[in-house]
Amino acid sequence: MMIYRCCAAHAEEGAGGGGPRSGASLFPAVDLHCHALSLEVERLVAGFPEKLAEKEQSRRTLGIESATHNATQMLPRVFAPLTDIRRRLDDMAAMRVDVQVISPAPSQYYYWADEALAAQIVETQNNEIAELVRGNAGRIEGLGNIALQHPALAVKQLRRALELGLKGVEISSTVGLRELADPALDEFWRAAQETGAVVFLHPLGTSAYARLDRHYLTNAIGQPLETTIALSHLIFGGVFDRYPDVKLVAAHGGGYLPAYVGRLEHAYKVRPEARKSRHPPLAYLRRFYYDTVVHAPEVLRHLIRTVGISQVVLGTDYPYDMGETDPRALIEAVPELTASDRQAILGANAARLLGLELARPR
Repeated sequence: MMIYRCCAAHAEEGAGGGGPRSGASLFPAVDLHCHALSLEVERLVAGFPEKLAEKEQSRRTLGIESATHNATQMLPRVFAPLTDIRRRLDDMAAMRVDVQVISPAPSQYYYWADEALAAQIVETQNNEIAELVRGNAGRIEGLGNIALQHPALAVKQLRRALELGLKGVEISSTVGLRELADPALDEFWRAAQETGAVVFLHPLGTSAYARLDRHYLTNAIGQPLETTIALSHLIFGGVFDRYPDVKLVAAHGGGYLPAYVGRLEHAYKVRPEARKSRHPPLAYLRRFYYDTVVHAPEVLRHLIRTVGISQVVLGTDYPYDMGETDPRALIEAVPELTASDRQAILGANAARLLGLELARPR
């Protein structure tokens, strides 16, 4: 296992200076939610009808205003951070993040690809992330992509990702019209449990786009809604009864589910069709892991109270504009957390989950 040590300069002063910080703040920070873009994958999919349709699809689902802003403002700004490792390492120092666990840009799932193309996409993407890990030991870890639309292939890709040194894989909230609890995906969940791979659930867009096509609601509301729906299907669909040891990390603090799980608990009690799982919903929520990309201390506080300190890991959604640029400050803004609590969220929980060994900075 690798031992990671903070950079003393940015650990003591923080981004933009300031005085010495607490021992908890000096603890190494592991960002479990950040992305990279493969330019070679973009070359592989160029010219396919589904790729060519993305621009019009973006205008339809995001709305013209948001689609235009993304194309002209947001995407040009994030291109360098998504593709340039030197820029990434500089930004990590400014954000006081010591280790990034890179996952693919969700726009590169490409679940529409046939088996041959999907094999090329995933091999290219995972090899590139693995190379970033090898070239930046102690700073970068990785999660791979899989072609979940082809379950048997996805299982092989999962195992290959682990052979490459990646810690697991990233998946979306649905696979086309197929829910993640669909029995056709059981072989993937079985393999995830057998291998101990981390599965990072990160949606791409939302199925509710027809009513969210303005004000950037597709992302602001739609993405957390997708995570909420996906987790609910996994719980009520019995996936975590069949595969209870899967290491699932839910993006964006698990969406709305941790804040409103009481209603699912009530449905479980009073509705027979909602009582297909062995345990009430909250029992499953306390098995999952959640990142801190929730943007407000009171939301983070409620998440911790609902699922427990041990299930919360640091995340930034780097480098997108809906991300968190000062993740340590968000944790510090929950004053009732002890130093041990803060250390757990900053890096200790992620270290346990990923099999890393973290050491205090010199």
